Amino acid sequence: MSNVKILRLKQEAHLPSRGSAAATGFDLYACMDEPVVLTGQPQLIPCGIAIASPEDIDTQIRPRSGLTLKGVVAAFGTIDADYRGELFVTMYVLPDCDEHVVHSGDRIAQLVFSTLPRVVTTEVFDQSDLSSTARGSGGHGSTGDR
Repeated sequence: MSNVKILRLKQEAHLPSRGSAAATGFDLYACMDEPVVLTGQPQLIPCGIAIASPEDIDTQIRPRSGLTLKGVVAAFGTIDADYRGELFVTMYVLPDCDEHVVHSGDRIAQLVFSTLPRVVTTEVFDQSDLSSTARGSGGHGSTGDR
């Protein structure tokens, strides 16, 4: 089991928590002095916490499906293992959606942790040095419409 240390930077900050015993994401909470009105312009929403993750843990900020269904987007983000500053979530509303007000204590995103494999990259100099696949170089939409 890995130990991720969490520091409250503000007394009123909420620690990340799971919504259920089997949840893979830990809810992240807004922590600010005044409510923030989200529009189509991305804004940084503070969480009032800092973390220290082990180097073998990949820490990701992910959107909450309930907010996304309402057109409120939390951008994906990566928290590097050597970052010790306050966590922020980039948020905005989709076009044609109403403004959304974020209050301190609102659940705004999720933290998801996974094991980070040790990866070594090797530069190759010819396309034939890459293994061939049925898909090949087919890009966006090349695997079908669904």
